[in-house]
Amino acid sequence: MSVLIETMRREGYEFQVSQPQVIYREVGGQPCEPYEYLVLDVPEEAVGSSIERLGQRKGEMRDMQTGVNGRTQLEFVVPARGLIGFRGEFIRLSRGEGIMNHSFLEYRSFSGDLETRYNGVITSFEEGVATFYALKNAEDRGVFFITPGTKVYKGMIIGESNRPQDVELNVCKTKQLTNHRSATGDELVQLQSPEEMSLERALEYIGSDELVEVTPESIRLRKMKTKKLAKR
Repeated sequence: MSVLIETMRREGYEFQVSQPQVIYREVGGQPCEPYEYLVLDVPEEAVGSSIERLGQRKGEMRDMQTGVNGRTQLEFVVPARGLIGFRGEFIRLSRGEGIMNHSFLEYRSFSGDLETRYNGVITSFEEGVATFYALKNAEDRGVFFITPGTKVYKGMIIGESNRPQDVELNVCKTKQLTNHRSATGDELVQLQSPEEMSLERALEYIGSDELVEVTPESIRLRKMKTKKLAKR
């Protein structure tokens, strides 16, 4: 899907994409969903967290084998929709050292509702240009996807919250000028590195009420509808 979207983007199209959905089928009069056979190769310190997160996504561990160099191979059967958004989370859990492979297994009975993302998002409270001052003061709210100078608008997703709830922030605030300023006061102040949101990462990341905006110049995330959130 990302290949088709990227091709259309390079041809000059502008459009929005919702969260990817699996294809359900009715087998024997019962609603069924696709399941995947998943194999993870992870460092020892990431075994517990990987098992926990896949358990929350309705994954069933079938085998675990300890290999050489402190690595462990884990085998799971998991609903295909449980893997939506998991790759990016797995990279963080394994600190980029994990290997993940999966393939279609079969259709099985619907496994019920599940949560695939446990943190809310940070959205922009108003339209404008993001400032260093505002982003620096809000660093404790989570991880940002943007940098100072980025044009934002109301409802645009600009980062991931460190809490389950969505939060609105005004990232366009500027620092009040005074008559007394230090010539070197802000020189050593730096922002944490933003998380880069590629097309593939964006498609995996968005929730059911969010969209990926695709244009020839940029890839942005937004809420489908502007709703009342906790303002900060």
